[in-house]
Amino acid sequence: MNIIFTGGTGKMDSHYKKILISTDGSEKSENAIYRGIEFAKLTGAKVYAMYVLDTGAYFDHPVFDKEEAKKYTTDRVEEIGDESGVKIESVIRMGHPADDIIDFAKKNEIDLIVMGSLGKSGIERFLLGSVSDNVLKHADTEVLIVP
Repeated sequence: MNIIFTGGTGKMDSHYKKILISTDGSEKSENAIYRGIEFAKLTGAKVYAMYVLDTGAYFDHPVFDKEEAKKYTTDRVEEIGDESGVKIESVIRMGHPADDIIDFAKKNEIDLIVMGSLGKSGIERFLLGSVSDNVLKHADTEVLIVP
């Protein structure tokens, strides 16, 4: 982690200019939200909050529409960001979570992806793999997975 303290400003100088916080609205992703916002406060990085409505595994259509999903996912990141004085830009996509997170990070030159050990467990995880595992294995940028 390439973080260097600077004098006077109270911020750290780092190579983190853009941070992507991926959330699924679960309790596990709550820790990742706080950690991502903490990094943003320390580094002054721009923060994106992302949720991907999974159109893959079991459904041809997502369970929620984008506005419904936003209420339970990225709105929470914005709320925590507001409490901490960090501006958040929300992104909601429909597709395959790991692929869309990696694609967004690449296209937007994200320096750090922060996510919880998201969603799937048991047989579902065995058959499909977890989103966080896939992002960790295939992203071209640093990934912080928060338990």
